[in-house]
Amino acid sequence: MATKHEQLIDYIESLEIGSKISVRQIAKALSVSEGTAYRAIKEAENQGIVSTIERVGTIRIEKKRKDNIEKLTFAEVVNIVDGQVLGGKEGLHKTLNKFVIGAMKIEAMMRYVDPGSLLIVGNRENAHELALNSGAAVLITGGFEATEEVKKLADALQLPVISSSYDSFTVATMINRAIYDQLIKKEIVLAADILIPAEETSILYTSDQLEKWYTLNEQTGHSRYPVVDQAMKIVGVVTSKDVIGLERQTPIDKVMTKAPITVNPKTSVASCAHMMIWEGIELLPVISSTQKLLGILTRQDVLKSLQMIQKQPQMGETFDDLITASIREAKDGQQRAYEFEVTPQMTNYLGTISYGVMSTLVIEGATRALRKSKKGDIVVENLTFYFIKPVQMESTIQIVPRVLEVSRKFGKVDVELYHEGAVVGKALLTAQLLGRS
Repeated sequence: MATKHEQLIDYIESLEIGSKISVRQIAKALSVSEGTAYRAIKEAENQGIVSTIERVGTIRIEKKRKDNIEKLTFAEVVNIVDGQVLGGKEGLHKTLNKFVIGAMKIEAMMRYVDPGSLLIVGNRENAHELALNSGAAVLITGGFEATEEVKKLADALQLPVISSSYDSFTVATMINRAIYDQLIKKEIVLAADILIPAEETSILYTSDQLEKWYTLNEQTGHSRYPVVDQAMKIVGVVTSKDVIGLERQTPIDKVMTKAPITVNPKTSVASCAHMMIWEGIELLPVISSTQKLLGILTRQDVLKSLQMIQKQPQMGETFDDLITASIREAKDGQQRAYEFEVTPQMTNYLGTISYGVMSTLVIEGATRALRKSKKGDIVVENLTFYFIKPVQMESTIQIVPRVLEVSRKFGKVDVELYHEGAVVGKALLTAQLLGRS
């Protein structure tokens, strides 16, 4: 039996794309308090199925697929540019394919405008009408209004006309930054991307007996299964260690490991890998906010996914990418070392190297050293700085890592940072080594 919260989320998901949603409407439709309805709408917003816009309200939008994550909806554009919707509210759920800055003659501008575009333009009324008739939305910069004719046309065609007080360049920069952030998010593989769905998973119920575990074991060859109650909520996990020496008629709920470690769909695969290695577990249930089993992750799938991530082309650069791309290998006698130039971008308000950048240099130097002696993925567990000196911008830092200890599962590295022969940083790093099978 689904809980009230689950019923509310299901109800919101069943609403037509583009329809408006209000707390009062949801509360009345399902006979719940307005507080309960508000919490459900917030959860739906977290799941990406609704979007709330100031002065417009909350609307049902289409949930993004992983391969479509770099596209923004017009509703998201309104929030990004602190915009006001002047017309075409019914089209806010539609996705933006590209944006065009209207800083040219009308005839030249219209060659670039096609359905799904967003024309960024000032108070040029004829451009507004032509864009809408071409199937494009309009973003009017400088805080200008649209004419009543344009507003009516936008409503009729269900294409948003948005006004923002920012200038065209600032608006384009803001939208571009948002798309870039989406591209970086696309690279991060989450539990939801690789889980085996619950309906395709062999599961045990609390009402089952141990006999069912043996039956599933013969059918699938697996030895670990999640245990759920009748509402599909996770209550435990049974592994081969739990069943040794027990009667086949023993109830599952007497055998299972209760309160198992679980993750939610938005947990990164890297975090899942760290958890599985640290806790020594082979199976990780993925659950919803209401404890409902959505699927499982196996250790093999997680490690395969980590290998796949490293082979993907980079779609957008994070600060870590910018820093590590600037590190170059340098010979220091027999000792392996690396060099890094401190650019103005990498400094703090005092003009010296940022502590965050220094930490990244230590981590990168240590992981490169560990990879020379151990293949596989590396998860940093502890980083201790015990000496730091300020380093000015445009200085060159030498990174000298020394592997102190390395075993099958753990590595320990001492890292020293030098500038012009003097020590400017000393740190000790320990890491988990996720071996590849």
